[in-house]
Amino acid sequence: MPSPAKSPQGKASARPPRPSKTQLRVGRLVKAHGLKGAFKLELYTDDPDGRFVPGAVFILQVPDSSPWFGKTVTVREFKWMNTHPVLFVEGIDDRSAAEELVRAILWIDEDPDATVEEDDAWYDHQLVGLDVRRDEVSIGRVVRVDHLPGQDLLVVRHDGREVLVPFVSAIVPVVDVPAGRVVVTPPPGLFEELSSDDDAPTEESGPAEELDRVDAEE
Repeated sequence: MPSPAKSPQGKASARPPRPSKTQLRVGRLVKAHGLKGAFKLELYTDDPDGRFVPGAVFILQVPDSSPWFGKTVTVREFKWMNTHPVLFVEGIDDRSAAEELVRAILWIDEDPDATVEEDDAWYDHQLVGLDVRRDEVSIGRVVRVDHLPGQDLLVVRHDGREVLVPFVSAIVPVVDVPAGRVVVTPPPGLFEELSSDDDAPTEESGPAEELDRVDAEE
């Protein structure tokens, strides 16, 4: 099945672009492989052999300027080479053509009511709306999940602004969908601006005072 939003150490799932459908991210075309239009694939699904079957169609996430914007790709062949997943798609027959799709993300439409079978895994529609709590105090609400090539982010509405929270276990240790909350342990400055005096030396430990004390002792 396609991979939903992973536990804080994994990847998150898709944004639902339409109310009736949820899109799930299942892979990313990492780089061109060989001379026949193949791609090395980063997987976001726990069943790649069942998902990337010949004829499977995927929605492309590419920049607006790409000639592939708004298009789909169809799987021609999927195989493993030295433990790495490799994908061939219809219409891409050489390395030059493959280079145009490098870094594209592959999505599928999924039933928004589908049940997540993995432990510690969630779809976007399950995360959006959750109360965000720090030290048992509510500090905001998840408004969406952003998916970057290297990291997934929980976008939290906090004090009238959006805060981007890396979806990793060190910062989001608890996701409790039934209770309607996530627990965060953010680093200083993520939800509030640090004071300019926070890192300044105190009078007791400033270098000038230390020298004066040494001179006095001598």
